[in-house]
Amino acid sequence: MGRLERIAAEQDRALASATGLSRRGFLSAGVGGALLFGFARQARATQVFPAGAPLPPEQFEPTIWCSVGSDGEVNVNIIRAEMGQHVGTALARIIADEMEADWDKVKITHVDTDPKWGMMVTGGSWSVWQTWDVFRQAGAAARTVLVEEAAKILGVTPDKCVARNGVVTAGDRSLGYGDIVGQARPTRSFTPDELTKLPLKPASERRMVGKDVKALDIPAKIDGTAMYGIDAKIDGMVYGRPKMPPTRYGSKVVSVDDVEAKKVPGYLRYIVLDDPSDTVPGWVVVLASSYPAAIRATDKLKVEWTPGKTAHVSEKDIQDHARGLIADKGVGVMVVNDQGVDDAFSKASTVFERTYTCASVMHYQLEPMNALARLNDGVWEIHCGNQWQSLFLPVIEKALGVASGKVRMMTYMLGGGFGRRLNGDYAVPAALASKALGGKPVKLILTRSDDMMFDSIRSPSVQTLRVAMTGKDTFHGMQHHAAAGWPTQVMAAVAMAKGVDGKPYDQFAIAGADHWYDCGPLRVRAISNDLANDTFRPGWLRSVSAGWTSWALEAFWDELAHETGKDPVALRLSMLNGEGPDGRNKGEAPDSNGGALRQAAVLKRLAEKAGWGQPLPKDTGLGVATTFGQERGMPTWTAGAARVHVDRATGLVTCEKLWLVLDAGTIVDPGGALAQTEGGALWGLSMALCEGSEIVDGTCKDRNLDTYTPLRIASVPEMDVEFIESTEKPMGLGEPGVTVVGAAVANAIFNAVGVRLRHQPIRPEDVLAALKNKSAA
Repeated sequence: MGRLERIAAEQDRALASATGLSRRGFLSAGVGGALLFGFARQARATQVFPAGAPLPPEQFEPTIWCSVGSDGEVNVNIIRAEMGQHVGTALARIIADEMEADWDKVKITHVDTDPKWGMMVTGGSWSVWQTWDVFRQAGAAARTVLVEEAAKILGVTPDKCVARNGVVTAGDRSLGYGDIVGQARPTRSFTPDELTKLPLKPASERRMVGKDVKALDIPAKIDGTAMYGIDAKIDGMVYGRPKMPPTRYGSKVVSVDDVEAKKVPGYLRYIVLDDPSDTVPGWVVVLASSYPAAIRATDKLKVEWTPGKTAHVSEKDIQDHARGLIADKGVGVMVVNDQGVDDAFSKASTVFERTYTCASVMHYQLEPMNALARLNDGVWEIHCGNQWQSLFLPVIEKALGVASGKVRMMTYMLGGGFGRRLNGDYAVPAALASKALGGKPVKLILTRSDDMMFDSIRSPSVQTLRVAMTGKDTFHGMQHHAAAGWPTQVMAAVAMAKGVDGKPYDQFAIAGADHWYDCGPLRVRAISNDLANDTFRPGWLRSVSAGWTSWALEAFWDELAHETGKDPVALRLSMLNGEGPDGRNKGEAPDSNGGALRQAAVLKRLAEKAGWGQPLPKDTGLGVATTFGQERGMPTWTAGAARVHVDRATGLVTCEKLWLVLDAGTIVDPGGALAQTEGGALWGLSMALCEGSEIVDGTCKDRNLDTYTPLRIASVPEMDVEFIESTEKPMGLGEPGVTVVGAAVANAIFNAVGVRLRHQPIRPEDVLAALKNKSAA
């Protein structure tokens, strides 16, 4: 038995002594203990009814997505994570509208993981877009059967019946949905092919989609019964906090000294994690009877590590490496590579080139990472809020060394996600700690500083854009080269797309560069920054690459417009003509009908609303930008304008107002759409002016809000958001608001004081330096 193993055995005996339970006793108590929940309807998909309790009403379930009870209650199963965006309300109303339900009788269940649900992921602004067709069909299935069964009971044909607000009416007689289920007890279900053939309501008959209805999750959030991951409790559980190694990868534990930790009342033991999945290498978990004790004991625990190879890597090292990769024509993946690009540049009389950079950005969600793990009847339960359950179940299985299907993730609300909880790394140490205790429940919570140290940050990035011109203002080709850490490569390599050269690439580290402008043949090259990937765990952060590729692209067009003496809005409109090589900018049904012409429409409307071209006070400027939102395959046509004032004495940039115009197709949830867009725009403003960290000695230097400085409430500008009325398929709205703001701000600063800033965030000292250089020139 080695030194660490002997210490572990000693601590195990101490654990039993402290609690009066052996490991086996701990396990028995944990498995037998009651799970403490507050609001079962919202928090759990499976309800347990004790002996003697009334059974639930008769249920009719036409598909797995919804059911109707004999009490008239309609339940909608939600596989998307709720993190403040009211996703359950948005999705439930799709089914409720199509089936003509009574909204007052609709409830939602956020389900736990089960293979029958398919891919469980909440990100990329996909939720409504991916669910729209499926839930409309589910609602139509329910309505069809309820009408048919009501017709039989009423002795008429289905065409004589009308369904409305949870009631089927034929002449002067009617039946509620609950009565129909109670009397007819329908069991009919539908094949996927049958579902696609069901008649759907026309847009003119929608009574909930696009209308104001009450959000279903607000009461529980207000009265405190809503369950977040950090609220989960199981009888007999112990608390854990990780002791973080010096590097994200490659650190190895040399020794552990818990002499001082033992002096903390409630301290139980520490565990050196052995992680076959290599998700949390070098982590040590401290266990205690309370979380405050776990915090104090972890601070006192002394651990010596051999750090990984990136212990001295800096942000500058990563960005310099990115520049070197861009300069090397032999690396990267061709995402777009039209014929004629090389010829256009070889014959160009002028090549206009600019480089743009972005700093590391952190998530800093309100609820720190946490997970509760236990073994229950041979299945590992993971209780936490998560955005991509389907991604991390196999990772947890690998870490635990168990077969597929032996891990189940229990669903909770998220106290903020923003892409951080797409990475479920925080669940692994909880599971491994529980395994070390024989399956006893362990609640692991990271402090804010723990969370930020190994946050899955948005990678720092470098982009170089070039346009080939003949004369001064005729474009014949474009190149866009982008280098950054690739989150999908690191965490979900199997999900990467293939470039036109057949090589895999992270589509979420280049989206936004594959634009809808017609500027001649286009080359888009995505480059994985291997030094970034080795130093930290790159993550998906709200709007992902579209938050930084679009900033470079839209700042570039502005610079080019001024270089060629053209109006920036007019230049963009001239290229948003719906053409391009092979007509690729025309758009395709059902997701991108209208193509670039719809992007041009939102830009025209924006310029009109924001008063483009009108005079402004001294040192005040208006800047514009336009994007297609998150991804080319599901475009949310977006245009944004920012009016800023620049203080020449301090360099402080004040954003006075933001305008956004969006065409997201059918707006399902107007209130949610507005909130999502406003929140996204403010995040974009925060990253443009305030928010950015820096890699120092292999980790982000910032650990809390004393040095990491997102946008403050006092700096929130006036906002004007407009959605273009449409009956097209609904697109996403969680992230498009982010994509236009950074470039609009940078362009506004130029229009205010005549200086170009090509790095985000734009700090006051950067503005002052640019003004000084301009004066010197």
